[in-house]
Amino acid sequence: MGASLPSAAALCDVLVVGAGPAALSMATALAQYQLEIILLATQDPWRPWSNTYGIWGQELDELGLGFLLAHRWRRCSSVFLDEELEHGLDYGLIDNDGLQGYWRQLCSQHGVRVHRDGAVTIRHYPHHTEVQGASGQCYRPQLVVDATGHQPAFVQRPRYPAVAQQAAYGVVGRFSTPPIRPGSFVLMDYRNHHLSPEQQQEPPTFLYAMDLGNGGYFVEETSLAACPPLPFPLLKHRLEQRLERQGCVVEQVQEVEQCLFPMNLPLPDRRQRVLGFGGAATMVHPASGYMLGSLLRRGPGLAAAIAQGLRQGLHGAALSRVAWGHLWSDDLVRRHGIYRFGLEKLMRLGSKDLQTFFHTFFQLPQPLWSGFLTNTLPLTSLTGAMVRLLATAPWTIRHHLLWPQGRELNLLLTGLLLR
Repeated sequence: MGASLPSAAALCDVLVVGAGPAALSMATALAQYQLEIILLATQDPWRPWSNTYGIWGQELDELGLGFLLAHRWRRCSSVFLDEELEHGLDYGLIDNDGLQGYWRQLCSQHGVRVHRDGAVTIRHYPHHTEVQGASGQCYRPQLVVDATGHQPAFVQRPRYPAVAQQAAYGVVGRFSTPPIRPGSFVLMDYRNHHLSPEQQQEPPTFLYAMDLGNGGYFVEETSLAACPPLPFPLLKHRLEQRLERQGCVVEQVQEVEQCLFPMNLPLPDRRQRVLGFGGAATMVHPASGYMLGSLLRRGPGLAAAIAQGLRQGLHGAALSRVAWGHLWSDDLVRRHGIYRFGLEKLMRLGSKDLQTFFHTFFQLPQPLWSGFLTNTLPLTSLTGAMVRLLATAPWTIRHHLLWPQGRELNLLLTGLLLR
């Protein structure tokens, strides 16, 4: 028999590559502008997610998406220097099945075509792009959005020698006694009395925990950021030590979560033809690790900019420039540099100084610290918050923040001057 002929190219306005929250968020946002969208995914985009996603309640409320929370806590606190600080803001846990169902309904409603295929090669032409699939199918969109995560399929970013990663080991289960106050959520508990003097000199970790109701709790030992990252066995051991000191025994393990992702990757080159979104576009908050809120906030505006560019007849590099310029405006680029500068500072602090920093940070007015953590402060407000933090911090922390080391000065200049 003769060789089979290749199938005709699949045409669309935008090809979104990926199967996770970033890809689904972008595909559904674009499809609402009556664009032809293909979602190209190597895995089933509707498979259950293994990770939990926490978010401040007001982030979803402001978007009219509060119904996507599986749990919501009004008692939210952290512990620094053995003092519990009440945050006074609701915190929520995303209903993964609900969020996937929400996006699946939008995909069906707006005609998003889902292709189970791998993206192998890409070639750019003046008016369109061609992506070759592992199946042999050719896809011909006007724009490609790479939403394949922190190691993207097509998006290019500068090489970075020292990538800091957030690592966490967590357990969902039942315990002999409540590991935290019933009905509450703990953002960061940095108490380390359960560690030996030698362990206390190692990179600090904190407890992130929540009461899931019906006797179930989620407890997670977390390293904010470290290079190299703290290994999961170490985090597991520290969690066990923490629970043992409380006299809390794990009676039933229902789920185990191991989470590892980069915090301080550089931004992609905004001149490239492929548009990134999510981890592929370095949208993780460098100083807090949050990203889902940014996807939900920034996706609709980006989709609107792309739709408008297509209506205006933009194509090729011109369309990509508009999209990148909206996703990473100069203001956002500057803020990203400041956050990376802040992360470098935090990673140099030992446990006591780090707790002193956070104790001071959460004494700022609530709109400032919450806006910092969610990346919703304009540049002027962000720099104002930094100045206010410096003015109120103890002199040891102030000295550390003002004394640039390593690549910190370049990061700060990027944030302030857009070098």
